[in-house]
Amino acid sequence: MKAVSSTVTPGPLDARAGAVMTLLCLIWSLQQLSLKAIAAEASPMLVVALRSLVALVLLALLMRRRGERPARRHWRPGAVAGLLFGLEYLLVSEALRLTQASHVVIFLYTAPIFAALGLHLRLPAERLGGRQWVGIALAFGGIALAFLGGARDESGAWAPLGDGLALLAGMAWGATTITIRCSALAAAPATETLLYQLLGAFGLLLPATAMTRQWHFEPTAVVWAHLGFQSLVVSFASFLTWCWLLRRYLASRLGVFSFLTPLFGVVLGVWLLGESLAPAFVAGSGLVLAGIGLVRPPARRGPVRAAVRCRPGCPAGSRR
Repeated sequence: MKAVSSTVTPGPLDARAGAVMTLLCLIWSLQQLSLKAIAAEASPMLVVALRSLVALVLLALLMRRRGERPARRHWRPGAVAGLLFGLEYLLVSEALRLTQASHVVIFLYTAPIFAALGLHLRLPAERLGGRQWVGIALAFGGIALAFLGGARDESGAWAPLGDGLALLAGMAWGATTITIRCSALAAAPATETLLYQLLGAFGLLLPATAMTRQWHFEPTAVVWAHLGFQSLVVSFASFLTWCWLLRRYLASRLGVFSFLTPLFGVVLGVWLLGESLAPAFVAGSGLVLAGIGLVRPPARRGPVRAAVRCRPGCPAGSRR
């Protein structure tokens, strides 16, 4: 993948962009399912720490090849973004131990709502209009409904803690977006922003596995295959592909496809993991997705300069 100047004017979507974006959404929806599928053989927290290390090494090699070096003025906001990113996946890892992967996907993808609220308070250009406030009201109503129709554990008892942790992970993700947009990182290369986030994830999650004693890792072929998928496909290749798309196509048009990620996550959770969905959760999820759709800004007309700020499986600003 060749580096492209950040001043390239992105254009409308074509068939290639649609196909690649659909594939990315499928990959992003599978990351939580993959962690859940091998949770009995490998700790989700440890897998995320290891995948961050692998992706970090690959990214460092890529940056060295390109001659890129982190700017000193980016270190402080980079540390904040990295800690928030690590906190997000710490919460996701714990949520996957306590609730269904399909629930984690839905609650995690409330992040644009929290990002929109934070940016409304921080940036005049991000003020919310009437349509966006309706979307936020719908989304929060959907969160309440989905939460009340929460996951059941093996005994059939309601287990809301995992859903709550996934919702907190969505808040952390939203806070990461706000940090990037409202700091010097807004002008940093995408690779540098990812570098801080991977450092934060590895630096936070590896000690957390020791403190919580979640070290279990059975080196079977299946576990290694999932780790390879998480490291090479999710945390590295999908990120670079997303950045490539952002430099060539309008971000607002690409963002429409991000709705496929939670939809894929729910459907594949039922199909691949045999998860069951309560009617209230399904209805609440629909309201959440509708609310996010209203909160997202409408597609702009005319040429727009590409601003690439992203992370693995995560479009900057709007996200995956």
